[in-house]
Amino acid sequence: MAKEGPIWALGAMSGTSLDGVDAAMILTDGVTIDSFGPSAFRPYSPTEQDTLRAALGQWPGDPGVAAAAEVVENAHAEVLSRFTGAEVLGFHGQTLAHDPGDLGTHQCGNGALLAQVLDLPTVWDFRSADVTMGGQGAPLAPFYHFALARRIGATEPVA
Repeated sequence: MAKEGPIWALGAMSGTSLDGVDAAMILTDGVTIDSFGPSAFRPYSPTEQDTLRAALGQWPGDPGVAAAAEVVENAHAEVLSRFTGAEVLGFHGQTLAHDPGDLGTHQCGNGALLAQVLDLPTVWDFRSADVTMGGQGAPLAPFYHFALARRIGATEPVA
């Protein structure tokens, strides 16, 4: 996918609060946010929250991980299918276990499955590569905050 200029990027995130899936689109060239697009939220049901909660602290192959992954994939597919015009998807997955100094990090959810369901090029498993390279598993946050600060013309610290 080679394209000059900005593209519509669709991103999704489900946090450790287990409240649900947030999704939003931005028009970006990868450095600058040109425009904010639509956003949506899909809450997890109490049953889905229980399934996810039961898998917290679990690693691939542990009990409950497959059921949690199914919840994450279905919820993401549902909310992301509401969007049109996206050219790429960024999929975070759901953090189940995180130990960057020793065991690594585990986010459940299959980005390849979402790519197929949504018919979108999908970037996923950001955290694992960051931890492997010595990071703490939050590789996108600094770049996003930089782009936001740049958008408002900030020249001084904003926090």
